[in-house]
Amino acid sequence: MSAVPGLLRVAVVLLRYRLDELVDATHLFRPLKLLRPLLGRPITDVRPLSRGARIRLALTELGPIFVKAGQVLSTRRDLVPADIADELALLQDQVPPFPGDEARAIIQRELEQPIDQLYASFDAVPLASASIAQVHAATLYDGRAVVVKVLRPRIDERIARDVRLIHSLGELAQRWHPNADKIRPLDVVSEVEKMLENELDLQREGANASLLRRNFASGTDLYVPDVHWELTSTRVLTLERVTGVSCDDIAAIDAAGIDRKKLAAKGVRLFYEQVFRDNFFHADAHPGNIWVDPTRVDEPRFIALDFGIMGSLPETDQYWLAQNFIALFERDYARIAKLHVDAGWMPASVRLDELEAAVRTVCEPYFTRPLSQISLAELVVKLFQTARRFELTLQPQLILLQKTLLNIEGVGRLLDPDIDIWAVAHPVLKRILRERYSPLRTLREIRKHAPEWFHNAPLLPVLVRDALRKIAVGEQRLLADAEALSHQRNLARRVLGMVGGSVLGATLIMSATLLWTLSPQHGVWPPLCVGAGGLLAFAVGWTRR
Repeated sequence: MSAVPGLLRVAVVLLRYRLDELVDATHLFRPLKLLRPLLGRPITDVRPLSRGARIRLALTELGPIFVKAGQVLSTRRDLVPADIADELALLQDQVPPFPGDEARAIIQRELEQPIDQLYASFDAVPLASASIAQVHAATLYDGRAVVVKVLRPRIDERIARDVRLIHSLGELAQRWHPNADKIRPLDVVSEVEKMLENELDLQREGANASLLRRNFASGTDLYVPDVHWELTSTRVLTLERVTGVSCDDIAAIDAAGIDRKKLAAKGVRLFYEQVFRDNFFHADAHPGNIWVDPTRVDEPRFIALDFGIMGSLPETDQYWLAQNFIALFERDYARIAKLHVDAGWMPASVRLDELEAAVRTVCEPYFTRPLSQISLAELVVKLFQTARRFELTLQPQLILLQKTLLNIEGVGRLLDPDIDIWAVAHPVLKRILRERYSPLRTLREIRKHAPEWFHNAPLLPVLVRDALRKIAVGEQRLLADAEALSHQRNLARRVLGMVGGSVLGATLIMSATLLWTLSPQHGVWPPLCVGAGGLLAFAVGWTRR
């Protein structure tokens, strides 16, 4: 019952912005429509506005948490109509700042020192203010400029209260909305909760920045501010202060003399390197968080900001997704259909010929255009929408990737309207996959896991002996007839062959690892040949199963 006043407020705001269909979907609040003349009018005349614009304005009036929910919904283009998603993507998370004295008090309490001992100077007027935190400029005693991000006072309590309200709205929509099975409101609420939970831990954001900086340590293509860990906690984050221009400020980029075509291609390459090389990507890559360094003219580079929302994929999903992209680039629709089933994203009962035909129906109209006019992000969204008819199970991490792909392609086309996304992305992805699944990388993985194998190797003879003893004393159930006994003997011989091949293979692979580790002066060929013999022993043993 505590959520009822909040729910009523939401219904009133929706009616004021003439979003009657949303109130109708929640049957409980339909009587409020009779009170529309008494509800007041919004600041803007909403009658000529589209439904997407009206929803965006209503969410802005409802407050920061609803802005966050709208931002999440803008990424669900497989569920939300395009006109609404485009408007929700324009939502800005900006609220009035809280007093600088409160920020000082929070910093001193978190870092357990007077602020004058922490920073040589601290500007009480914030540089930026959002619903979760605000940012202040400061300098260290060695003269370096920094920015200090501080969580808002009592933000945890307000977030918890508003999340309960959104959860109540999600339950109402789940029960009453006619398209609840497609919109999945409770799943959207869960995504909002997870995103807010991550953003409330600034130490986690610092760790994200630190890893991304390490992945691009050269700073040639992407620069990530350094984290000052001695001035960072869960509620305070101190970062190196950087300067740049927003990647959508075309006039400033042109004034700096930067080649926008080169910059756009580099942005696309950076996306694929983050996703498929490092498996750690910036998942909130809108122009406010991606700057351009105006001082780097000959070799332009981006500057990344705000690391609260980062994405990664399980290694299996990463592999299947990369193979899907390659098949899409090569227009191999049959392979796309098979990959979706092999990855477990669709049930094995799906008819591959029907899925292939559906994929072809979506893709072929795009390939009639010049490649420079094909939107890869738009095509991926339509593929997801089509795949839902075949019971696609779409993981949250893939949704985050879809959102990032839309952002990156949008930035690329803004910088260079004629960019050929396909021509840039295809060779980069093939190169990354060639390096990621090369024989040398496999050998490095073997070398990395060798200590664990050496640790478990002494247990292998004991396990083999116990298995053979169980067979010998008849602990496994044997049938009485002669045919069953013959089958059991054949099975035992095969098991012994598998065990023998495994033992020999493991021994040879361990020997190869020792040769490579302890005698590198002999080169790679001796351990490679011994390792190949081990793999052959495995193959001979296991092909008899």
